Amino acid sequence: MKKIKLLSLVILLLFSFSCKESFLDETPSSFLSTSNAFKTAKDFDASVNNLYALVRAEFYSRSDWQPMHYLYRTDLGIEVTVGTNPNLASDFSSTGALANNHWSQIYKIVAESNTVISRIPSSSLSATDKLVYEAKAKFFRAFAYRTLAYLWGGVPLITEEIIAEKTDFKRATKKEVLTQVIEDLKFATVNLPTIALVKDGEISNLAAQHLLSEVYLADGQFKNAADAATVVIDDAATDLMQNRFGSRSSVTPGDVYWDLFQANNQNRKTAGNREGIWVIQFETDVQGGGATSTAQAGTYQLERVHVPLFRDMRVNGVALFTWPVGDYTGGRGVGFLQPSRYFADSVWQSDFNNDIRNANHNFVREVVATNPASPFFGKVISTKNPPAGAGITYPSRFFYPYQSKATTPFNHPAGLYVNPGSSDPIKKYELKSSAGGTYADQYMFRLAETYLLRAEAYIGLGNQAAAATDINVVRARAKASAVLPSNVNLDYILDERLREFGVEEKRMLTLMRTGKLYDRVVKHNPFYGVNMKPHFNLWAIPNGEIERNRSAKLEQNPGYN
Repeated sequence: MKKIKLLSLVILLLFSFSCKESFLDETPSSFLSTSNAFKTAKDFDASVNNLYALVRAEFYSRSDWQPMHYLYRTDLGIEVTVGTNPNLASDFSSTGALANNHWSQIYKIVAESNTVISRIPSSSLSATDKLVYEAKAKFFRAFAYRTLAYLWGGVPLITEEIIAEKTDFKRATKKEVLTQVIEDLKFATVNLPTIALVKDGEISNLAAQHLLSEVYLADGQFKNAADAATVVIDDAATDLMQNRFGSRSSVTPGDVYWDLFQANNQNRKTAGNREGIWVIQFETDVQGGGATSTAQAGTYQLERVHVPLFRDMRVNGVALFTWPVGDYTGGRGVGFLQPSRYFADSVWQSDFNNDIRNANHNFVREVVATNPASPFFGKVISTKNPPAGAGITYPSRFFYPYQSKATTPFNHPAGLYVNPGSSDPIKKYELKSSAGGTYADQYMFRLAETYLLRAEAYIGLGNQAAAATDINVVRARAKASAVLPSNVNLDYILDERLREFGVEEKRMLTLMRTGKLYDRVVKHNPFYGVNMKPHFNLWAIPNGEIERNRSAKLEQNPGYN
């Protein structure tokens, strides 16, 4: 027993000595914590990069259907797979897909922005850098709250980092939210770098001015909206692209509008594109690049969603097309989003044949049959007059007009081709089953929209002549006939936005901002119009958010339970 006690004492003494000598103490070379995470420019860059990633995911790459909520249920197109009697009451409800797949994702942008803003004062940034990072964070916060305000109206307005549980949120008014957005954007316009100085894909002072113009419109401040748009339009660094340019400018058929959407053509520094104001970046098969050629998940899947399922286009049981092929059959489309008849036909009637935006290489209506086993092999097949025996009805997943900007004809990533060295003109562009992505950078804002925003502001000011002048700048580039001032109104501008942007635009946001979702869908898209309700002009507050907010009442929007 004495030996055991003696041995225990020795161990205790050794342990005490070792502790005093810090023998077992750990001294980490670096340690990330809430107290040191936001000190240097690199720390803040990491958070700002995450804001870019959050925006890209919400509006483009989160899945093959959630970003498309900004296109479905509008006047632009129909979701073919839901049937001819879509249950809009369920979709728009407080437990439905719209409210519950976007609220939390957009608020993540708010939260990250608030964290950056809140951590700036205690950082080691220079005074200049503090202003720049604050401007970046305020831009993203404004972008998020602008989206929330358009979709839901008044929402909880949070302008500080939340570091503890909070269950007493209350809705600010829509006016209060827009006022905060305007304040943030005015700060950003002054403190963000000029567009000539930023890297491709980065926000700039002109991106802030463009968004400010749009938000002024939403707030009814038409003079301020026109002035903000004018700053962008008159800047020496911006112009509408008028002549063919970029990586595929020698390809025919083609035109300047087609060039705008080809891979590597969206950015000013790498392609000389002076029209892009804010371009969302996608780099294929690069970690964090947002696009992969080995799988569809994580890639912007507009090709998959918007391009028809040509595989199933058959006449008397025989396929007309090989599939998937990276030609004008559109890659690996599966036909979820078909244009409404209004978008595919009616909106083009006055200039159907001369508007280059409606040319077959831009809005594909005729495709050459590519299956050698078909008696139609080598013949032009028209979506307007499909062959007898095809059994095409509206809607149809496998044969309809589509916008080629959803894909990259004859120019998919090299890793997607099965036989890239083949001399066979069909097999050469045969694609792997992992195709379906849209492998090009995407415009969030471009100058053509700035012109149409200013035109909208002029309408608000009662100046139809000035509005027509701006609209005609856009139409002239498209070789479309000029519109007369007497024919200009908000609906005309919404039509022009369809022609200029189509599936490029987040159409739901435009219609919600203008309060025209119900009117336009009922008038121009009977597929949805039969079940459209006026109160859908605002989305429902998610039911789960209301239930979790147990310390205060989060009011629901009218018309919803």
